[in-house]
Amino acid sequence: MKNNSVLYFLSCIIWIHLFLSGSWLYAQQKAVIDKQALSEILEKNRSYIKQGTIADYIPELAKMESTAIAFAVADSKGNIISSGDTTKKFTMQSISKIIALMVAVQEIGESSVFKNMGYFGSDRPFNHFANLETTGKPLNPMMNAGAIMTTSFIKGEGEDAFIKILEMVRYITKNKTIDYNKAVYNSEKETGNKNRGMFYLMKNNGLINGDENKLDNYFKQCSIELTVEDLAKIGFFFANQCVRFDGDSTYRNVELSKLIQSQMLIAGMYEFSGEYARTVGLPSKSGVGGGIVACVPGRIGVGVFSPPLDTHGNSLAGYHMLLDFVKKYNLSVFQ
Repeated sequence: MKNNSVLYFLSCIIWIHLFLSGSWLYAQQKAVIDKQALSEILEKNRSYIKQGTIADYIPELAKMESTAIAFAVADSKGNIISSGDTTKKFTMQSISKIIALMVAVQEIGESSVFKNMGYFGSDRPFNHFANLETTGKPLNPMMNAGAIMTTSFIKGEGEDAFIKILEMVRYITKNKTIDYNKAVYNSEKETGNKNRGMFYLMKNNGLINGDENKLDNYFKQCSIELTVEDLAKIGFFFANQCVRFDGDSTYRNVELSKLIQSQMLIAGMYEFSGEYARTVGLPSKSGVGGGIVACVPGRIGVGVFSPPLDTHGNSLAGYHMLLDFVKKYNLSVFQ
């Protein structure tokens, strides 16, 4: 009788162990990020394309294919998983600001970059003068004014600063074919009087030295063209201490990674950043070209693309894809 009780007890323990192991494996299987999962999220949110508006204040951007949509993830092992129009190229626009910030900080240090600029968030649109007319200093490097000043800090003559930013994008994505779209650049330059006003106001305040070549570098960096898979690789890079998706640690820098991600979290989605932090909860950076890059710190990088924008200048379908993705895999930094 005693032996039977022991055997029964052991069998119960084994059964519980197998049940829990099975449940854990099932949960792990459910949590796998694969092409099918991304495709399902993409298709669920495709309808948001019709509710957004393509950026037309830059004439060349108005020509973008409104129905294009794509989703990509660089997983924890650096594998690229993607769905949708993954070969469709689009311009980085404001996403380039995180690369420019990285290059500037590497060259002159964080304290020098932020000496005349804040770490603040904003309740104003990306192209707002904010407090330039009062304190003379940009709020942060994610708004246009701060980004223009950041790029002006990068050393070199002529288009040297732009080339450094372009080469860094090529390195991070391991894609040497990436270049800038000359038509978009010319369109931005011709219509960029508001940015030109910011440039000269900061120049007048002694924050920027040099001529409009420095502003041209900003227009060019915004015109860099890539794909959604390239975006996911950029997200992975900053999420993983500036280590590339293939493990290359040439630029590994924990503090720089923290700086970039913190700015993405508080200001990367402009005046929507606070609500975005509450709903999505990931360091992210959008661009009016329709892309959004997101970081899951220490884990993965995400890229989404859909040209129609919401009223804040962020991809509408892209936001909703990220929102569903984060909910499905419980990825918010706020647990």
